[in-house]
Amino acid sequence: QVQLVESGGGSVQPGGSLTLSCTVSGVTLDWYAIAWFRQAPGKEREGLSCIANTNSGHIFYTNSVKGRFTISRDENAVHLQMTDLRPEDTAIYYCATDLGPYCVFSGQELSTSKSFWGRGTQVVVSS
Repeated sequence: QVQLVESGGGSVQPGGSLTLSCTVSGVTLDWYAIAWFRQAPGKEREGLSCIANTNSGHIFYTNSVKGRFTISRDENAVHLQMTDLRPEDTAIYYCATDLGPYCVFSGQELSTSKSFWGRGTQVVVSS
């Protein structure tokens, strides 16, 4: 059974940093692409970043987080290091996978059609 669990959310002041982690069980993590999404109240789910399987190493960032967020993976989890956080980054953050090796796009943005999602972790950026 595939399970994704996000951790690392919390409350920070503007300009602060957080690192989120996505732990995946039930599959060999190295084989699959993992993507991060977020959803703010009243807004659609937004694709933020994706890292392809270990063999590929391809990485994608959406424009709103490019230069501020860094995705990485190790044998146990996929991490999203977030710096220079802004109030508009406040949202629930999710990781997801469709158990494919590569990042999948809908147009120029990450596809939200994923088979497996975590339950999310809350990030609040406020002074």
